[in-house]
Amino acid sequence: MDRTRFFVRVSAIYALIGAFMGSHMAGGGGYQLTAVHAHILVVGWLSLFAFAIYYKVFSIPKDSKLAKVHVWTSFLGVLGLTTGMWLYFTKPFGDMGTFNTVFFIVGGTILLIAFVVFAIMVFVHGKFISEE
Repeated sequence: MDRTRFFVRVSAIYALIGAFMGSHMAGGGGYQLTAVHAHILVVGWLSLFAFAIYYKVFSIPKDSKLAKVHVWTSFLGVLGLTTGMWLYFTKPFGDMGTFNTVFFIVGGTILLIAFVVFAIMVFVHGKFISEE
């Protein structure tokens, strides 16, 4: 899998969703989903794009197990957190309170794990991170 291409493509989707949400909220004058909009743009677009740049700039081994864990926990964590937030705030399927809350928390926890794995990976693969 090309990690850079994957992250750039997924981040572009989140950028579109976030921009559409922002336009819709501004046009409708309702800002109830501001937190969801912000998280879609920050963790969905910016963080995933930053990870894409990291993999492009630094030669992290293609067979790195840490990198594989990082890619998938990042993807699933962002998807879970942002979808969970949307479910929690909008309740599109009625009040499924516990399910929505658990979805939200599990997604956020997976994303937190992704950031921990990234921090570990930066030190484990530190020899590949250089100005040279």
